[in-house]
Amino acid sequence: MPEEEIDELVERARQGDPAACAALYDVYAARVYRFFRFRVRSPETAEDLMQRVFLKMVETLPGYEPRGVPFGAWLFRVARNAWIDESRGNRTTISIDKLETEPSDAGDPYDYANASIDGALIRRAVATLSPDQREVIACRFFAGLTPRETAALMGRTEGSVRVLQHRALVALRKLLPGMGGTFAVDLEASGR
Repeated sequence: MPEEEIDELVERARQGDPAACAALYDVYAARVYRFFRFRVRSPETAEDLMQRVFLKMVETLPGYEPRGVPFGAWLFRVARNAWIDESRGNRTTISIDKLETEPSDAGDPYDYANASIDGALIRRAVATLSPDQREVIACRFFAGLTPRETAALMGRTEGSVRVLQHRALVALRKLLPGMGGTFAVDLEASGR
């Protein structure tokens, strides 16, 4: 959705229009969820964090002022702060006695195992990137932010975001031979 339309929705939402708030949710919910899924293992935690972000958006939107920063960057700063708060506290543990032992309905175990292995390889490869490179990968490819939004969120220039993105993709290609080339090329194509 063009930035002008987003700005129009934000202004209507600031005035208390529930349809505009719902439209902003529709535009950003999937992206915010992917942003959190990249950072947390539990889909439930990602959903909870996403809901916190949109609750915070509704609470603080009347006082929101654009100040030359795209709304998406502002919203993802709220998301980033929610993730930081979550990672600082709430380290819950589950007793092994409480784990269910019923069979999973996840489908073909072979496909599930391969997807789990691929996911683990990708997580390990991304973990070796610098914190700024990880942030750019999360913002650009998992949250779908533009270079401008990512730059505003990170307090950097668009050029430095593009350089970080390029270096991260080069590193991923090296770390994920066989799969990494395809993975990094797919990310690169989707993030241009």
